[in-house]
Amino acid sequence: MRTTELAPGANLAALRKGRGWSQTYLARKANISVSLLSKIEVGDRTLTPAVAAVLATPLGLTMAEVLGRATVEQDSEAHLSALRSAVRDYDLPGRQEVHEGRIGAALEAAGRLRDDVQVARLLRTLPKLLRDATAHAHSANTVDAWAALSDVYSTVYWLAARHRWMDMAELAVTRQRWAIEQRTNPLGAALAARDRAGTYLNGGDFEGGLTVVDRAIAAAQTSLSGQERAFAVGVLNLRGMTLAGRLMDKVEGKREAERHIASAAEAAGWFDRDWNRHHMIFGPQNTATHVLATRLDLGKPHEALSAAEDIDTVLEGLPPTRIAPTRINMARAQLDVGDRDGALENLALAWDVAPQMTRIHPMGREVFRVVSSLHRRSNPQLLRLSKLSGMAL
Repeated sequence: MRTTELAPGANLAALRKGRGWSQTYLARKANISVSLLSKIEVGDRTLTPAVAAVLATPLGLTMAEVLGRATVEQDSEAHLSALRSAVRDYDLPGRQEVHEGRIGAALEAAGRLRDDVQVARLLRTLPKLLRDATAHAHSANTVDAWAALSDVYSTVYWLAARHRWMDMAELAVTRQRWAIEQRTNPLGAALAARDRAGTYLNGGDFEGGLTVVDRAIAAAQTSLSGQERAFAVGVLNLRGMTLAGRLMDKVEGKREAERHIASAAEAAGWFDRDWNRHHMIFGPQNTATHVLATRLDLGKPHEALSAAEDIDTVLEGLPPTRIAPTRINMARAQLDVGDRDGALENLALAWDVAPQMTRIHPMGREVFRVVSSLHRRSNPQLLRLSKLSGMAL
């Protein structure tokens, strides 16, 4: 597994040079301009997920590999190995007796670590939690027990996707769906489909992900009712708008994005405040953060910033796992409109609220690379973020 401490644009340059390719050759194979590729590599422009997906094809890589897999601390490698082992042993439940109450408490604790983006501590807790949940599901064989196991696999997927460990992410969503299929659970099936579509998102197959989302929405609309249906349809539409925003055909992307935005807004009407169920969040606030990100991915930074005019109110009460990416997206949009100081301010806010996420978030690292490149001279904020990120100015 290739890991890197490079920001995505610098990682792209290293991948290209490692193959002995010129910028002209790669740009021609990817059907993008040499000027754009050059600006990305030197740090004048951010490498966006959509462009990374296009460049991944001629390189024979996934989008995640172009963005660069994140590393873990040396003392976390044993925990990562233990987690991989627990995922492999999905049908080997062990002989330990596990009480349902203990599983529920451990799941809540893991959920809090996920919401607070405490990725190092989460990695330490997941191997035992996964083995205990596996043993309990096989022993109890109830809807709730299998749903709890599915939730653990969802958290494994979340952790793997944040680090771009796509082999583990794809295996986790396969196990998640397997667990939920042991006992009928329409809401669990919808959430598992949402995570599965995430593997398409991170792999750069945006069309495939949209197919998964649309199929899951149709199933949720017929199998669920009331707020549960609104919640399931809502979280799926959030995934759908993200996938649509990253389509290279921006005309088609806008059409698909608007369809999912409208559907998400309708579902959000069922909620006064956002719900957090199974550590997925849906409601009017999280819908607004996704609309901002989607407008940005569609190449409309001014529209993205307009959607963020009341951003402090939008983010109020949301967990760090949602606040930090939104601040990073705002920084990306501000870079695109030439507001370097605003971009630096929002990037600093992302670091303050969720330092572990911002360190491994590809756009968090990429925005810092471009901000530091465009500033004529360093300042205390840049120096602070350089130290936190481990990225030189």
